[in-house]
Amino acid sequence: MLLFSGCQSDPETSDWPVYKADTYSSSYSELDQVNKNNVDRLQEAWVYKSDDLEEGRYATIETNPIVVDGVLYGGTPNLNVFALEAQTGEELWMYRPFPEDPPRGYMRAVTYWEDGSDKRIFFSAGIYLFGLNAHNGELIEDFGAQGKINLNENLGRDPASIQVKSPSPGIIYEDLIIMGSATGESYGSAPGHIRAYDVRTGSLEWIFHTIPQPGQFGYETWEQVEGEQEIAKGGVNNWAGMSLDSERGIVYVPLGSPTYDFYGGDRPGKNLFGNALVALDAATGERIWHYQTIHHDIWDYDLPAPPNLVTVERNGKKIDAVAQVTKTGFTFVFDRETGEPLYDIEERPVPQSNIESEHDWPTQPHPTAPEPFVRQNFTRDQITDLSQESHDSVLAEFEKLRNDGFFTPPDPGGSVYFPSSSGGANWGGAAHDPETGILYINANEIPEYSTVKKVVHDIVADGSFFEQGKAFYDQQCATCHGTNLEGRDPDYPALHDVSQRMDKEEVLSIMEDGGGRMPAFTHLSEEEKEAILAFLYNEREAVYEGSGKEMETAESGQYLNVTAYQNFEDPEGYPAIKPPWATLNAVNLNTGEIEWKVPLGTYPELLERGIPPTGSETYGGPILTAGGLIFIGGTEDGKFRAFGKDTGEILWETTLPTAGFATPSTYMIDGRQYVVISAGGGRGAKPGDYYVAFTLPN
Repeated sequence: MLLFSGCQSDPETSDWPVYKADTYSSSYSELDQVNKNNVDRLQEAWVYKSDDLEEGRYATIETNPIVVDGVLYGGTPNLNVFALEAQTGEELWMYRPFPEDPPRGYMRAVTYWEDGSDKRIFFSAGIYLFGLNAHNGELIEDFGAQGKINLNENLGRDPASIQVKSPSPGIIYEDLIIMGSATGESYGSAPGHIRAYDVRTGSLEWIFHTIPQPGQFGYETWEQVEGEQEIAKGGVNNWAGMSLDSERGIVYVPLGSPTYDFYGGDRPGKNLFGNALVALDAATGERIWHYQTIHHDIWDYDLPAPPNLVTVERNGKKIDAVAQVTKTGFTFVFDRETGEPLYDIEERPVPQSNIESEHDWPTQPHPTAPEPFVRQNFTRDQITDLSQESHDSVLAEFEKLRNDGFFTPPDPGGSVYFPSSSGGANWGGAAHDPETGILYINANEIPEYSTVKKVVHDIVADGSFFEQGKAFYDQQCATCHGTNLEGRDPDYPALHDVSQRMDKEEVLSIMEDGGGRMPAFTHLSEEEKEAILAFLYNEREAVYEGSGKEMETAESGQYLNVTAYQNFEDPEGYPAIKPPWATLNAVNLNTGEIEWKVPLGTYPELLERGIPPTGSETYGGPILTAGGLIFIGGTEDGKFRAFGKDTGEILWETTLPTAGFATPSTYMIDGRQYVVISAGGGRGAKPGDYYVAFTLPN
C-alpha cells in the first residue's frame, strides 16, 4: 500500500498524488525549479480538451488533477474520468460512467490507491462510488456491485427516497476509502454519515453517525418539539473533503450544517455534530474528539474545506496541530491529538431571532486568534461608493434590513447576511507553508440577503396542475430561481423561458438528479414534479386526475429563506459593500496575525473607469511551492496568477481559455516542473472543458 502523508520528501518527485497535494491537505510542493526569479518566463506546455461539453447545458470543472508516476488523472464536465500523459497531455484512456445521460455535478478530484501492481482510481458520479483499474480505466467488477457502490444505501433511509453525492474525493487509510457526501440543503435531506469501505471489495467496514442515534454521544443535543412529530433529521455532512494523519491513524472530518439550513425551529438544541470538526479513529470510525464551531446553525455556515495538518510554534514549543478555515473568516487551531485549542475561544452572545418558533443558541464560539481574514460586519460606512447612484440605492435598501452585526439571524423582514454562504473561505481551502507556519487562503467578502418566513399555500387535491405547480414551485424552487422565474445568475438561471431551451424530460432529470449547484429533489412525488412542470411550461388547462392523496401530503407551512444565496448588490450588479470583494491572505499560525492581504481578481470594466482592483468572487484554492510562489486561478476574469509568498505581489499572470474555478497542481517529470489547472468556467464564465499545463522554456 502507498500512503501520501505530509509534505513530499524528495524535491525531484514527480507526483501530486492526492487532492490538495497530500493527506495533510497542505497544497504545498517542495518543487522549486519554477521560482520567484524565473516565473515570468512560464509558458504553456500543453492543453487538453475533453470535448465533453453539451450546448445549452450548465457546465464547470472543479477538479484538482492528481499525478502519479507520470500519469495525470482528472474529470470532465460530464463527470467522466480520464488519464493523460502528464508530460504531453496525450489521453491514455477515458471512462464514461453514464454515456447516454450523464448526471450534473462536480468532481473535485479522484482518489488513487495501489498495492503492488494493483492500482485503482476511485471517484464519485451521480449517487455512486466507482472503482477503476488505473492502468486502463476499466471497471473493477468485483468492487461493490459490478464496480460501484450506491451511496444512498446504509443511511437509515429508503435509498429510493434520497439523493446522495460526493463532489469531494474520499481519502485512503490503509485498505479503506473513507467517504463523505453532499446530501442537499432542504427539508427531508439525507443524513451525512461518514462511511468507510474496503478498497478491494467495496464492503462497508464502519460508519460514524454525524447525527447521533439513540444512546450515542450527542443524541441529546437534538431536542424534540413538544406536541410535534419527530422530523427526519438531515445534513451534517462532509461535502468539503477530509484530512488524515496516517501515523496517528486519525482522520479529520469537517461537517456541514443540519437541514433546513436557515431555520431550526424543528430541531432545538446544539445539533451535534453539525458544523463540527471531528477527529475519528481512521480504522474504526470511533470519535476521538470534536469541536463545534457553530451551535444550532441557521446561517449555512458549513465547514467548507479540508483542515490543514500543521506544526505550530507556541510558547517556544512545536505542536502538531490542525487548522480549520471557515466561511466566517475564523481559523480554528487545535492540538491534533487532544483537540485542545491553541488559542483561547470565547463563547460570546449573538443576536437572537425574531421568529417565535426558532430555538437559536444564545452564544457562538469566537477564537481570540488568529485574526479573522475577512470583515465580519457590514456597517453603514462600508456601503459601496463606486458611484453616488450605487451608494444611494444600496443605502435605501440597507436601511430596510435587519443588521445587528456578526451573526444577525435570518429575519422575516429581511436581514443583512455577512459573511455570507459563499464565505470567507470556501471549498478550495488553504495552502500551508511548513517553513514559516503561514496559511494562504483566498476568501470572499460579498454580502447576501436572508429572508426567512413561513410559506403557506392552500394545496387542494382537485386543483389544476398549474395551480398546484405554482404552490410547489414557490415552496421548493423560488428561493434560488425567483418568485417570478427571473433567476439570479448563471448558477441559478431564469426559468421564464425554460420551455424554449429544454424539453420536459431534461427538466425532470434535473429535478430528480440535481445539477450544478442544485440538489436532487427526491422528496417530491411524481405528481408534485408533474405539477411543477405544468407551471414552468404554462399549461394552465392541465387538470390533476389522480386520487389526490399524494398532493394532500405535500409539505405546507414551512419556513423558507425566500432570498437564499441572493447577493446584496448595487444597480450595476456589483456587491453592495466597498471592496475588496475577494482577497488572498497570509495568516501566520504562530503569531495569529495577518501578514498581508491583497485583492484577488478584477473587473476589467472597473479598471477602465480608474477603479483599483476590487477582487471578484473566488472559488478553487491556492497552492504553494518551495520556489516562493502561490499559484491560484479561481476568478471570473479567467486569470491564472502567481503571487510572491512574502508580500502578495503578482509576479506572473496569464489568461486561461475560460475561468479556472479549481485548485491547480504541480509536478516534475524528467527534470521539468509543470503547473496545471482545469479551466471549466461556470459561475458567470463561459463553460469550458480544458486542462492547461505550464512549464519553463527548455
